[in-house]
Amino acid sequence: MATKIRLQRFGKKGKPFYHVVVADARAPRDGKFIERIGSYNPNTNPATIDINFDKALDWVNKGAQPTDTCRAILSYKGVMYKKHLEGGVKKGALTAEQAETKFAAWLDSKEGKIAGKKEGLSKSKEETKKVALAAEAKKKEEIAAAIAAKNTPPAEEEVVEETEAPAVEETVGEEAPVAEAAAEEVAPAEEPAAEASEEVAAEEAPAAEGEASDEEKA
Repeated sequence: MATKIRLQRFGKKGKPFYHVVVADARAPRDGKFIERIGSYNPNTNPATIDINFDKALDWVNKGAQPTDTCRAILSYKGVMYKKHLEGGVKKGALTAEQAETKFAAWLDSKEGKIAGKKEGLSKSKEETKKVALAAEAKKKEEIAAAIAAKNTPPAEEEVVEETEAPAVEETVGEEAPVAEAAAEEVAPAEEPAAEASEEVAAEEAPAAEGEASDEEKA
């Protein structure tokens, strides 16, 4: 019986997750299966993969053919590399100890890469969050400034009134000394006129007296 390692779909629309199963090659995708050997959830970042390593390796050695996606999953978890190393041991290309050493080194390297990716994703998420918070704070400040500007009354009218009032006072204050000076200049001008009228009256008086004496003589 030809067997395949493939995915069996579960979950809701837009958010699927999958079971990794071993099934008859002739069975429908979501039909009966022989054994479930893991799960795959692509909704997380990075994707969550849970595989029973020993069972997956046993089925691969028995000739079960994984689909393209399942092959990528098994390669990611090291099942395909382990099969390759065991094949080298059977051929005598390397010893079992050497195969185990290589596989352990591969696991360490893989875990380091995964940890680095998770750390990078975490930092990127924090930076994105900081940028979003800064943009939100700036927007709030702009809104508060706009509200404050709207509620503040215009101060131009008060400034105009304050500047015009002293000008009127200064004008009134300056006119009084000018009027007094004009009065002082006009007053002395009238005194000589009065003296001139007195002199004319004095001159006319003797003339009148002379005329009266001539009449008496006649």
